[in-house]
Amino acid sequence: MSPAEVVNEAARAGLAAFAITDHDTIDGLGEAEEAAKSAGVECVPGVEIGADFGASEVHILGYFIRPESVTLRDALRRLREARLERGAKIVRKLRDLGVPVTMDRVLEIAGGGSVGRVHIAQAIQETGAVHSMNAAFGKYLTRGAAAFVPRLRMSPEEVVCLVNAAGGAACLAHPSKIGWDGIIPELQKCGLRGLEVYHTDHSEQVSRRYESLATRYGLIPTGGSDSHGPRTDKPVAVGSVSVHHSVTEHLRLAAGQT
Repeated sequence: MSPAEVVNEAARAGLAAFAITDHDTIDGLGEAEEAAKSAGVECVPGVEIGADFGASEVHILGYFIRPESVTLRDALRRLREARLERGAKIVRKLRDLGVPVTMDRVLEIAGGGSVGRVHIAQAIQETGAVHSMNAAFGKYLTRGAAAFVPRLRMSPEEVVCLVNAAGGAACLAHPSKIGWDGIIPELQKCGLRGLEVYHTDHSEQVSRRYESLATRYGLIPTGGSDSHGPRTDKPVAVGSVSVHHSVTEHLRLAAGQT
């Protein structure tokens, strides 16, 4: 969805506030903030940045970042350039494997945003080589698969420090996907402010576990739908996971804003 479409969905869901946290880009924030003014809903400026953690991938959310931060913009530019180079390498591998994907189509699907494997997966599915985007990931795009290409590496600690340097509140996204809760106190030591307790993929039992860990380490219990729009293998509605509006204020204060 476009940023304005996300705003419309947030307003339709009755949210008081929502965050735009695109991967490795903040280019959609201006459009979202303008649309939010008309819709009467608060748009929290944010970003989501991936980091490598052993064989796993860790995602760090940055809430209330300062979009004008030169440090953040430079880092995101490098990450986007690396994503583009990685995408081109993956497409070349796919074509060598007989999958007729083109980089032009991948860029068209990305719609001007950061190029990611999800866009390549959709392009693969369109060729008929697989029956679903999940199958595209499994056969071609996950670590160890035929067309996998590693990406530019940043450590979780580096990303937390980057978010904090940009005036934001760094939070660990969907921790259940990481496979090791010990990373939570490690990141808390270097400035982690929040933990995504409530998430589309978290059962009630899992959420209770992360509620307890957030309390133990003095972290703000955040939540979100992690919606990637309706045109995916797993469509999730904006606002399908929500938290009390006080969380917004806690994040604002953690980011040093009043």
